[in-house]
Amino acid sequence: MIYSKIEGTGKPLLIIHGFLGMSDNWKTMGTQFAADGFQAHLLDLRNHGKSFHSEEFNYEIMAQDVFDYCKANNLEKVSIIGHSMGGKTAMLFAAQYPEMVEKLIVADIGPKFYPQHHQIIFEALNAVDFSKKPSRNEVEEIMSQHITDFGTRQFLLKSLYWQEPGQLAFRFNLAVFNAKMDEIGKPLPENAIFNKPTLFIRGGNSNYILDEDFQNIQQHFPDSRIETIPNVGHWLHAENPKLFYEITNSFLK
Repeated sequence: MIYSKIEGTGKPLLIIHGFLGMSDNWKTMGTQFAADGFQAHLLDLRNHGKSFHSEEFNYEIMAQDVFDYCKANNLEKVSIIGHSMGGKTAMLFAAQYPEMVEKLIVADIGPKFYPQHHQIIFEALNAVDFSKKPSRNEVEEIMSQHITDFGTRQFLLKSLYWQEPGQLAFRFNLAVFNAKMDEIGKPLPENAIFNKPTLFIRGGNSNYILDEDFQNIQQHFPDSRIETIPNVGHWLHAENPKLFYEITNSFLK
């Protein structure tokens, strides 16, 4: 069973993080939703955060994990917010189990194929040799030689933890990601359609959802609309949490 942090009581709302992220990234927003009458379920997808590690890693199996989670927690009707990889998992889950989903919110990802674009991040992560028992500062120093952006480094370092005294490790399953890198970019199956209210939110400075993608989105999600948050990139919920929350909350209500 995948790990979750549950906050509040009320209408169930699943929140699914992106690639290399975890439920913790959504803690503040989860608390806000809980205060606003939702029961927020912050999920860790397999091979991420505190969830189990597995050799199997693709959207079909992650959508199945979400289904199993809902069944185990007696959640018959949920709304979902999914960011990036979590957004694509949410899209597939909604298309496969439409009777279980009330409303869907997808943050900065479309149903299309995305070419591999995490090479520099993988170089940085694979450059860290944990057998040498590096300190937290040394891990950051190694990664900074590949990743100049401070925000990206901090995001990745959130998954660093003490496996045992003196031994750091990443919570995510880097070995499996190295082997299954291409799974992340795979498109939604052509026959995957979800007819209920769907909101796509994109970052104004992000190139994940382009104007020419609107038609493809409409084909998969006929009852969808697209909102843009100006002056933010791919991590739109972290860069402008206030506006992101207002848009999502008003759509859910």
